[in-house]
Formats: sequence, C-alpha cells, structure tokens
Amino acid sequence: MDANKILEKQRKYFQSGATLPVKFRLEMLDKLKSAVKKYDSEITAALKEDLGKSSYESFMSETGPVTCELNFMLRHTRQFASRRYVHTPLQQFASISYRKPSPLGNVLIISPWNYPFLLSVDPLVDAIAAGNTAIIKPSAYSPATSRIIEKIISECFPEEYIAVVHGGREENANLLDMKFDMIFFTGSQNTGKEVLRHTAETLTPTVLELGGKSPCIIDSTAKLKLAARRIVFGKFLNCGQTCVAPDYILCERSVKDDFVKELKAQIKKQYGENPFGNPDYGKIINKKHFDRILGLIDDNKIVIGGNANEETLQIAPTVLDNVTWSDKIMQEEIFGPVLPVLTYDKFEDIFTVLANKQKPLALYIFSESRRNIREITERCAYGGGCVNDTITHLATSKLGFGGVGESGMGAYHGKDGFDVFSHTKGIMDKMTWLDIPVRYQPYTSGFGKLLMHIFVR
Repeated sequence: MDANKILEKQRKYFQSGATLPVKFRLEMLDKLKSAVKKYDSEITAALKEDLGKSSYESFMSETGPVTCELNFMLRHTRQFASRRYVHTPLQQFASISYRKPSPLGNVLIISPWNYPFLLSVDPLVDAIAAGNTAIIKPSAYSPATSRIIEKIISECFPEEYIAVVHGGREENANLLDMKFDMIFFTGSQNTGKEVLRHTAETLTPTVLELGGKSPCIIDSTAKLKLAARRIVFGKFLNCGQTCVAPDYILCERSVKDDFVKELKAQIKKQYGENPFGNPDYGKIINKKHFDRILGLIDDNKIVIGGNANEETLQIAPTVLDNVTWSDKIMQEEIFGPVLPVLTYDKFEDIFTVLANKQKPLALYIFSESRRNIREITERCAYGGGCVNDTITHLATSKLGFGGVGESGMGAYHGKDGFDVFSHTKGIMDKMTWLDIPVRYQPYTSGFGKLLMHIFVR
C-alpha cells in the first residue's frame, strides 16, 4: 500500500468539499458505530490475542469508550460545527462577527499498542466529526487488532476518505516525511520527540499524547481500604500498560504500613492467590517489554508478587516497599504491573518533590481533607486526574484528555476533540449599505478624530 498515493487521493477528496457537510459527517459516524457493534466479537478476540484482555475489560476500556464517543459526537457535531456569533465593537459598525470552525484537512493518527482499538478509533471519531480525512497508522506490536481495524475501516470508508497503513519504524518514518495538515500521536516520550522534530520541519500542527510517571498521593486522612481497592484496579488494569496508570505511590509515612497491608489484601481479593490462573488477567505485549519490566524490580523490596511466567509473558501484580528516588524503578515510566511505594513526612514536602520531576500525564490524590485536595489540584502541574479514584477521568466525553509539558500537548475527547481537529476562523461580515469615512486618508478631519477617540474608549 503506497501511503503517498493514498494521501494524494485524500487531498483531492478533501479539496472537493465532500467532508464538509454536517449531514455527511453524521452519516459516517453512524456507519462507524454500526461497524463497531457488528464486529464486537472480532475486536474482543483480537485484543485477547494481542494483550490477553478479557471480554469485560475489552468492553470497559476499548469498545465501550469508543461507542460513548461516537454517541456523544452524533448528538453534538451539528452544534459544534455551527458558527458562533460574537460581539462587534462600535467602531466596526455596521457588521457582524462570528467564529467558524473548519476542519484542518488531511490528518495522520499514529496509535500505540497498549489500547490499540481505543487509541486508534477514538481520535478518528473526533477527526470525522470535525470534517477531516484521515490515515491511521496502528502499532505493529498489536497485529491482530490492527487487522480488525483495517477490516472495519475498509468496509465503512473509501481510502480517499479514511485509510489504514500498516508497518513498523520504516513506515512511520515515511509517513512523518509526508506533509499532513495535522498529526495526532499517542505513544512514548522518545518517539514523541522524534515526531515533533519531523513536524517542526513542515510547521505541521501536532498533538502529542505521551506518558510519564503519574504519582498517586495518599495522605493520613485517606480511606485506606477504598484507596487500595481503586488503586489496584487502576494500576493493574491491562497489566499496568496504561499511560495514566498510577506509576508510584507517594504515601504519608504515618499510614504507609497500614496502606501496604490494604494493597496486598486487595490484590488477593481482585486477582486471587494465583493471578496467572485468573482468566481475566492479561499479559505483557512482548518479550522485550517483559524483560524490561523485570529488570526494574528489586527482589529485596517485594512485599507481594514479583513472580513471572516467561511462556505466557505474565508478571504478577507486584508491590515494592521502602523504595527511594534513586532506585532503578524510579528512573523511567514503569508501564507494567509493578507498584513502588515511597513516603513523605510533611504534606508540604510533596510540592518540593514534584516540582523537580517531569510533568505527568495524570495525578491522583486520596484524601478527606478538602484543603489538601485544593492545594494539590491548584499547585501541581499535570495533564488531568482524579480525587479519590484512578483512571476514571478518561471515562467521560465532557472532560478533555491530554498532557502538559513532558507528558504531551493538546487534548481530545468530546468538544476538546472536535476543537483539536479544527481551526476556528474569526470572520467579520461588513455591510455594504454604510461606509463611515473616518478611517480613510487624509486624516485631517477633526470630527473623524473625535469619533475615533469615542470608538476606542
């Protein structure tokens, strides 16, 4: 498949104006929704093959959110695409002013392997709603899901409108050398830097959804049992291969031992004494990442888990205690089922510690103190997060999702997704039945000067 030829077709298709009518966009969204429903079982099977995901987890974290985004855009695209009138200042009488959203054009969506269906199709929904064409480049690490995505897309859309391009690094490099109107990338920081280097050469607008070490703060007022329950869910979902998973615990020292006991109890309750025997517990994507994660574990600090199965590429839910900032596991994003626990003494210490770290994609705080919650949400820099929960801020189209600083740029989901795939033009429509002459040369009229002084006040 020649990506250059596909892009050329998409340029001509977009220039024809075919994607602009809102009716067309809604028809395409509805067609995609029907296809996702039709191929639900095949999507689930592909996710099981690639990542070992259960059908429940596949619906909860992949097809369900995509369907929600489709429903949201089917309800709101007409409103989002309409012009919005704004106030016109007196000196521009007689005219009207409005903001008009317009699609960016031909977009490229590069998606990762950890949520291969969600992170390919969710941004596509927003791109379609905004009136763009798109090429999707799914990850080579999740081939089964990539195949079902291509099957759905090719059945729903002609390639001059939406197309899927497969391949690895060579294909990625080729795509990045092409001139798109916008690139949407989800993946690692290192690859994100490479994407940005390429797009800088062509001044291409770019959205980067990256990751980082997302902290989870526990203070002395937190309900420890509930906190442990929700953290175990968020951390070990998809075997920790989630960009917004709690990367590490930052726990007040006075409650740390009790909290670790609750973590251990919740892991056993949710995953059983033998997680490898749990049919709903997935696997690491490949041997490379399996070995990398094991290399981060200090056996002397394991309080639960730590065992692995090389044949199935599974690592048990693992908690490390007495971890320090200099430990190997704190030098990179874990992206696996290993949860280190660190401590702090005074609440104010948190801000000093986090100020010296990269800005994370997510931050979570468990506390019953509204003061502490307010301090964290106001003073810390991060993409988004939850109070007394994990992960769930992704589950609504009413909240934009995106990073800040090292964790990314740009946001999507719902209205934010429509906006990020659009350019909003500011337009002034001047009437022709009146033309006040005070702005024209020669600037000699005292009356004109008086009027200008009145206008600008």
